[in-house]
Amino acid sequence: MSRIGKKAVAVPSGVTVTIDGQTVTVKGPKGQLAWTVAEEIEIKQEGGELTLAKRQDTQRAQAMWGLSRTLVANMVQGVTQGYEQTLELVGVGYRAAMKGQALSMQLGFSHDVDIPPPAGITFVVPKQTEIKISGIDKQMVGETAARIRRIRPPEPYKGKGVRYAGEKVRRKEGKKK
Repeated sequence: MSRIGKKAVAVPSGVTVTIDGQTVTVKGPKGQLAWTVAEEIEIKQEGGELTLAKRQDTQRAQAMWGLSRTLVANMVQGVTQGYEQTLELVGVGYRAAMKGQALSMQLGFSHDVDIPPPAGITFVVPKQTEIKISGIDKQMVGETAARIRRIRPPEPYKGKGVRYAGEKVRRKEGKKK
């Protein structure tokens, strides 16, 4: 049994949830998100809660039950509080700045790396070595942070590169004489 799927998703005040067949639309103060639930899962709204149940007892239904509940809960949290991911730039001369809406980074290449924000994502640069990525869609925030990190991942010898805030980079010892 899914322990996650059994839990009901609380819908806070100020958030409206519309269920149209298998499509769930969540609208809140920060925006609107929609997602289509798998056919094996039945979703109901009772008062201020959303409950999900399996229509049949198959392995796929079991797998989709907890996933669907988590994705719906993430949508509700996204439209109320939003999500934020912080990246750190470590290295001599590594810095970030805003060019209009786009993010411009100097990462040791011969050119600046400019990244336009995807729809629904905003960049903030509080310090030259720190980037904050925020939005209402948890998957898009994480994917955007991963794409930026992939440009210059942290290397194990000096630790230079783009890393998540608080990420521990496993260091290696250099050559010995």
